[in-house]
Amino acid sequence: MNIPTNLRYSESDEWVLVDGNIATIGITDYAQSQLSDIVYVEFKVEAGDEIKKDSIIVTLDSAKATADVNLPVSGKVSEVHTDLPEMMERVNSDPYGDGWMLKVQLTNPGELARLMDAVAYDAYCQKRSH
Repeated sequence: MNIPTNLRYSESDEWVLVDGNIATIGITDYAQSQLSDIVYVEFKVEAGDEIKKDSIIVTLDSAKATADVNLPVSGKVSEVHTDLPEMMERVNSDPYGDGWMLKVQLTNPGELARLMDAVAYDAYCQKRSH
């Protein structure tokens, strides 16, 4: 399982990459492997929306299930990966790269402290796998 050390992770399997005041959000390798092949991506937000932590930002349909993706930090949506619905396989093949979902301008950077680092997230995933 791929868990990059430069990211922060939520208990609902989203990752966050922080660059200054901008956070890029996606789902983890663990999450995409649990869902299997993504067949549909539907965004629940658009650029300019101000959204609170834990709000649903994307719904994913897969061969196995439908899953909501939650925002792990509050912010104002600065960019939505609008090409993703046309290339949804990237969520499976490159969840930490081309499979990113949206970017937000952080409105409460303190929320980042509540997210897990790679070591803690790996332990969290291992616990759920047994």
